[in-house]
Amino acid sequence: MPDEYILRIDCPDETGLVHKITGVLYHNQLNIIRNDEFVDKENGQFFMRTVFSGKTNPDKIMYGLQGILPNTARIYLTAKQVKNVVILVTKEHHCVSDLLIRHAFRELPMNIRAVIGNHQVLEPLAGQFGVPFHYISHEGISRETHEEQLAAVIQTYQPDYLILAKFMRVLTPGFTQRFPNKIINIHHSFLPAFIGANPYRQAYNRGVKIIGATAHFVNDNLDEGPIITQDVTHVNHSQSTAQMAMAGKDVEKLVLAKALKLVLEDRVFIYGNKTIIFE
Repeated sequence: MPDEYILRIDCPDETGLVHKITGVLYHNQLNIIRNDEFVDKENGQFFMRTVFSGKTNPDKIMYGLQGILPNTARIYLTAKQVKNVVILVTKEHHCVSDLLIRHAFRELPMNIRAVIGNHQVLEPLAGQFGVPFHYISHEGISRETHEEQLAAVIQTYQPDYLILAKFMRVLTPGFTQRFPNKIINIHHSFLPAFIGANPYRQAYNRGVKIIGATAHFVNDNLDEGPIITQDVTHVNHSQSTAQMAMAGKDVEKLVLAKALKLVLEDRVFIYGNKTIIFE
């Protein structure tokens, strides 16, 4: 079967870009399986994702594209493949258990290399799925020291992405900058509403009629990284904070799984502090 590749291009818009790009692929005798493009007209920015197949030298394709695209173009060419991930957890099981089940049945193009927790509560769960678990306590040490210990273990697995599956710790800029645009978090509110801790309590006190979850990339600002996907569920005055949290957990795990599918399939462009997504 011919090799499959995913090509993503992000550059200033100009006339004939689709023709030029597909022309490079055509002249290299490659078959386009799917093509999606979008132009942000307010900023004059062009985005294109192309899935193609065939035997080729990726360096040759990159050289051809660089010759016909604007100098500031960002070009990403990768073989279609399963990505390696490491999951960070605290005590809550609903998100990580959902991911472990999906991993076991190959529902997502990912290989869970390890689960790391700052508590030992979820170690037996990871063990049931044959996934290594590393316990790195945060107690009695500085945040920076704890993050150094985390990073040392993470780097042994060389993951493509880190997943914060209810890892209830605020990461420092020093840590997030080690993994730029590679950390994905699930936040239990419909951002930008109810940033930070206890969003269900905040939602209850405000008397909202919907609650939600947001999967986003992590940057230096708390819960303000580029949003990947969101969803909501309806609530009413009769529900307690605990009942809202229970309803929210179902939304959280579905939103996280959807976000990971989009990211792992290379469907997401980060542009400033927002995302362009080809579903």
